[in-house]
Amino acid sequence: MSAAVKRVEDLPDKIGVYILKDTKGNILYIGKSISLRKRVRSYFQPTDNPKIKTMRKHIDHIEYILTDTEKEALILESNLIKKYKPPYNIHLKDDKRYPYLKITNEEYPRITITRRITSDGAYLGPFTNTYAAKKMIKFLKSVFKIRDCKRMDGPCLNNQINLCHSPCTGNVSKDEYMQMIRKVELFFQGQYKHILEELEDEMENAASNLEFEKAATIRDQIISLEDFMGKEHTKFTRGIDKDIITCRFNNKAIIMILHITDGKIIGKDDFTMDNISEEKPERILSAFIQQYYSTPHQIPEEIITEYDINKRRLLEEWLSNLRGVKVKIRKPNGGSDLKLLKAAVKSIQALSKEKTETHKILSELKRQLKLPNHPKRIEGYDISNISGEAPVGSMVTFIDGKPAKGLYRRYKIHASGPDDYAMIREIIKKRYSKDEAKADLIIVDGGRGQLNSTLRVLESLNVKIPIIGIAKKDEKIYTPYSANPIKLPKDSKILHLIQHVRDEAHRFAIEYHRKLRNKKFRASQLDKIKGIGPKRKISLLRHFKGVEAVRSASIEELSQVEGINRKLAEKIHKHFHKPH
Repeated sequence: MSAAVKRVEDLPDKIGVYILKDTKGNILYIGKSISLRKRVRSYFQPTDNPKIKTMRKHIDHIEYILTDTEKEALILESNLIKKYKPPYNIHLKDDKRYPYLKITNEEYPRITITRRITSDGAYLGPFTNTYAAKKMIKFLKSVFKIRDCKRMDGPCLNNQINLCHSPCTGNVSKDEYMQMIRKVELFFQGQYKHILEELEDEMENAASNLEFEKAATIRDQIISLEDFMGKEHTKFTRGIDKDIITCRFNNKAIIMILHITDGKIIGKDDFTMDNISEEKPERILSAFIQQYYSTPHQIPEEIITEYDINKRRLLEEWLSNLRGVKVKIRKPNGGSDLKLLKAAVKSIQALSKEKTETHKILSELKRQLKLPNHPKRIEGYDISNISGEAPVGSMVTFIDGKPAKGLYRRYKIHASGPDDYAMIREIIKKRYSKDEAKADLIIVDGGRGQLNSTLRVLESLNVKIPIIGIAKKDEKIYTPYSANPIKLPKDSKILHLIQHVRDEAHRFAIEYHRKLRNKKFRASQLDKIKGIGPKRKISLLRHFKGVEAVRSASIEELSQVEGINRKLAEKIHKHFHKPH
């Protein structure tokens, strides 16, 4: 339970977490300390730190939560920062929009993967490996039998194949169901042993109460979790795992982490940290380690950092507890460590240079187009059809000047006839009728007509986003505020970025259009031939590698396919060669 005080002197001289709030109750900053009173008092001492000066003007009261140990305070602080994202804390940002695990706030929550954070659920993550995250969620759903359906309207197939406890039929109480959701959260915090201990107690209680079916279900959960933990242990014993962490500082911190197994680089991630003004490297790295490893990442045996870090022993204790074996944080010793660090430094220097160059291009784009905000998120739209056949639309998203393919979207268009303006209006309306993250700039493929169509839809939805159109013919840029298009030099990096967004939207739309058209063609041709069912159709397509080759094949060639006799081969040949 938390308590609140107005004066620093009323804070206890004990271990815990403090939460600084303004007059409206908004959280400004979250921190931990072995002495709450002394730590919070330090914010009111004379300082040259502009961030502290600004923050303390807004402090109205202080909430605090006492903990038994400093490690408990560290874990609580990490979880609260992740949940509330206070404006004055150092923030770990992932520019690539990694996916999160979402626990919905329904009466019986579901577990899903999402890249968008909204207010309708709790979130765990981000996950840098999407495939591994999906695999993990599939495993957890099978172990704890969490519901998967959007509407609880009666027992479904998952219940019949024993993949769901079916809360819709009352097979499980709400308290029991929420206990399973809690275990999922503990699992993603690495608390495997804690879950197993709870499950073993529950199994014994169920057996004592003669609830043998329930005890058997819990036993199966224990076996599945122990099997998973055994596989993870096997991974860890193949060789010493290391993470090499290096950073560069400007107005933000760019941090790169190399993942090492058996002396080889097996992967890398990069992040930025906000709110680092006047912060020392050791404090920034400490905040990074705390936030990065508090989400589901494989914790290595050694973490090698370019700088010393704050609270090293406390972090080592916390990480060791999460992993189950001792974890060491240290600076490089020499030899192979220095070689790996050198590789990390070289990579981050190149990344830092690239980010600086991209930032300059985006800043110049903002200036030339008179944008109200820095164009961090740019969306590009295009449509694809042939004389109105199988019309589709595409949306591509660029974050900080780079494609964010996980945010791409495809749209089937229902507008009738080859009306480009109606089609662009339809996909823009679909996109912005939803309460989702908005772009800082929209780029449409086309000229004044496509631009005005997009503008009218946004105005009808009361959405204000800058828009430009770029015509392929002369590469002129059309804006709503000027009758004359902008003509940028051919070697302009701003033009190259706009073209990149436009061309990527065009590529993505054409790719989807071809996919639907081919699917429709296959369905309308082979499926119309009497005697050709799914198996024979697959045999034909596998043998000839496509419908066009089937069309071109002779009767003799067709009859060589498994399942196709001479009579059926003649029928197929006749179908493709009958006069129209």
